[in-house]
Amino acid sequence: MDKYDVIIVGAGPAGSTLARLLDKTLNILLINYVNEGKPCGGLLAPDAQKVLAQFDLTLPKEVLVDPQIFSVRTMDLETGLQRWYQRMYINMDRSKFDKWLLGLVPENVKVVKGRCTGTKDNILSYADEKGKITRVISKTIVGADGANSIVRRSYFKPLKTRKYMAIQQWFEEDKEDVTPFYSCIFDVKTSDCCSWTISKDGYLIYGGAFPVKNSRRNFEIQKSRLKKFGIELTNPIKIEACQVLRPTGKNSFRCGGNFKGWDVYLIGEAAGLISPSSLEGFSSAFNSAVALSKAIGYEDGLSRYKRDTRKLRCWLILKNLKCPFMYNQFLRKWIMKSGIDSIEINSSSF
Repeated sequence: MDKYDVIIVGAGPAGSTLARLLDKTLNILLINYVNEGKPCGGLLAPDAQKVLAQFDLTLPKEVLVDPQIFSVRTMDLETGLQRWYQRMYINMDRSKFDKWLLGLVPENVKVVKGRCTGTKDNILSYADEKGKITRVISKTIVGADGANSIVRRSYFKPLKTRKYMAIQQWFEEDKEDVTPFYSCIFDVKTSDCCSWTISKDGYLIYGGAFPVKNSRRNFEIQKSRLKKFGIELTNPIKIEACQVLRPTGKNSFRCGGNFKGWDVYLIGEAAGLISPSSLEGFSSAFNSAVALSKAIGYEDGLSRYKRDTRKLRCWLILKNLKCPFMYNQFLRKWIMKSGIDSIEINSSSF
């Protein structure tokens, strides 16, 4: 059985960033479970851009996709209201973005393709692409494996947080009839969260976060209600789905725990770190990875990690104060009717 100083489960933005930042003398195993079917709009928000700037990283052009759009079309399906707001997102290919981050991982990190199948104490098992099971051991195990983290479920009680099913479909885009756009969609009849459309390299992505019960049914109902805005989506070429979290308070997060002779840490959405208002998770993934990279190796590592992520956790809780202005129908209607911070769009396509 191979032994490592640190085992990281999940090679998304959080796991790859942690592996890159840890001490180069450490013997690290990074288990990369490639989930091509994970819904993600692939928009890099300003908070995440800021962290990449702090890393002194620049995005390679092959990660970027067309078009780059600077406004979001906000639609309320119940009231029929719509407004456009300026937003400075970077439109990118999520799969290529993850591969680019993984390519920055140093040579002291052993990267294997596999899926964590279970844990027993500080022994972890994973299955490779052919189903072969390998067991490894470490005094430090890190869960960077998303909202439905097997590491978190193996060691800790469930988070007290809201859970949703994110569903996303891809459609071929008719560029002759439709001007490419981003949108943020609200529909009280099908979800108390948001949905989105994104134009991306000749495709239109439509997705949303729905309460787990009847999620697919509500997804289809909402999609049909988009027709009132001139958006008719038929014949999807691909569908993706996964669980997503929306934190409400301090019990919506889990940093990790100390056990008899070993430690378990959680970063990114595995720790519950995601914006409850926009569902943006890149910046929290990066920032939690930075904090943990400075804590691993110390006897009081968990205390250091909790201290260094306290500001992040408080900030995410405070973002719940923004939610009523987005998700309360009365307040949203008032904001949209007022035109506060909106911009005028002149286009014959709408």
